[in-house]
Amino acid sequence: MAIFSKRKLLLLWILSSCMLCLSKGRRTRDFRIKAVNLGGWLVTEGWIKPSLFDGIPNNDFLDGNSLQFKSVTNGKYLSAKSGGGTSIAADQTIVSEWELFRLWRVNESTFQFRVFNNQFVGLQNAGNGTHVVSVSKTPARLETFEIVRKPDDSSLVRIKAANGFFIQVNKENIVTADYAGNTVWGNDDPSVFIVTVNGTAHGEYQVTNGYGPEKAAPIMREHWNTFIVEDDFKFIVENGLDAVRIPVGWWIASDPTPPLPYVGGSLNALDNAFSWAQKYWLKVIIDLHAAPGSQNGYEHSSSRDGSLEWGKTDDTLEKTIAVIEFLTARYVENPSLYAVELINEPRAPMVPIERLIKYYKAGYKTVRKHSSTVYVVLSNRLGTSESTELVQLASGLKGSVIDIHYYSLFNDNFRNMTVQQNIDFINTNRSTELNHVTKSNGPLTFVGEWTAEWEFKGGTKMDYQRFAKAQKRVYKRATFGWSYWTLKNVNNHWCLEWMIKNGYIKL
Repeated sequence: MAIFSKRKLLLLWILSSCMLCLSKGRRTRDFRIKAVNLGGWLVTEGWIKPSLFDGIPNNDFLDGNSLQFKSVTNGKYLSAKSGGGTSIAADQTIVSEWELFRLWRVNESTFQFRVFNNQFVGLQNAGNGTHVVSVSKTPARLETFEIVRKPDDSSLVRIKAANGFFIQVNKENIVTADYAGNTVWGNDDPSVFIVTVNGTAHGEYQVTNGYGPEKAAPIMREHWNTFIVEDDFKFIVENGLDAVRIPVGWWIASDPTPPLPYVGGSLNALDNAFSWAQKYWLKVIIDLHAAPGSQNGYEHSSSRDGSLEWGKTDDTLEKTIAVIEFLTARYVENPSLYAVELINEPRAPMVPIERLIKYYKAGYKTVRKHSSTVYVVLSNRLGTSESTELVQLASGLKGSVIDIHYYSLFNDNFRNMTVQQNIDFINTNRSTELNHVTKSNGPLTFVGEWTAEWEFKGGTKMDYQRFAKAQKRVYKRATFGWSYWTLKNVNNHWCLEWMIKNGYIKL
């Protein structure tokens, strides 16, 4: 087996060498890549590796987690009236968005609460008045609270305000911060609340801020040094793949001293990846997965609390261009650099197409300052109904690629599909969608993310094999190629390594 592996690797090296000689390492129009994403490595996604969060104290109280508080005395929920901008009351029996409080974590027991309209809960006229309100757009001392949990029942909490008193609910359902007494955690204590976590986030911001800078630094470095290693690159090339798509976050450009809560070390890991890629003749697509301010509000773009700020100001665009400049300049001389993806999954309609096009033009120009052959990948927006909205732009940008992501998930339409219906959907709907974007003499197309998982509960090994085979057959029509999400994952069918080793997919 060892001799066979060496021979196989040598043949792959010779083939790759020929391709690189013909293309100067990059521009080969008829060469369609078969790639895998290295998700969950340099941009944290907790669902990929949940154990990364295990050591965080109060790890159910992370940034962006939505809490609801129910008074034990009147049985009603704390509510930001009108979604924010006025007082907090305890007068609701049904939870809506007004009764959810998004956490900003200061430390393991101290937090700030952001409401629906993005104001922060705080005190009004502290020292005289004690009313609890949600009016400030920027949190400071009066918008900072300590959550005290009952030692033997973490679902019961008290909330201590900056004035030293606890929040309580009076008989008129008004919420004030003026309770000074101790507690036996009884149902007659107006300062006791039942807390429920309603929505969680587990991204890079959550893991680094959750541990804090001193603890996060060694934990993240250990993760970067062990989650993806050189043997993984060898495994990738020995199993018929020829490229990797590597998600990175904007803070990598500030390594080794990125802004808090991020910690340094991811740049060294990316350097290692390029060294291994060069050794095994793999192509690399650098994917800016998390942009300043978050381009989609999800944890995989390192949003602190689900908010989306990218693109709202020119400042966020300029900061992102600086990251693209840094990454392109750093790796342009490495023959493995095949493409730079300017941003991953900007979200419609919050990111207007006009703003995105403005950024894509500037980002393309930035890459072209350093290379005329590195491909420039333009991600389609999430949530848009028009998959061809970038075709006109990309057609005028030589060497550009449109990235489309296809999942048979995250949509109610897939929930009741049978195995055969899922496969038929790939062969008909996805095929039609891809043909719609892939124009004759138009820009290259790339299915940058897909997986062999579905909403269907169950399925035999053969079912999964058929599902994966159908997707490979359709997505190979993409003129730039495809990339599986992802190499490693605790969820087996999302994990290409597991799928290959267990015979579910053959490349």
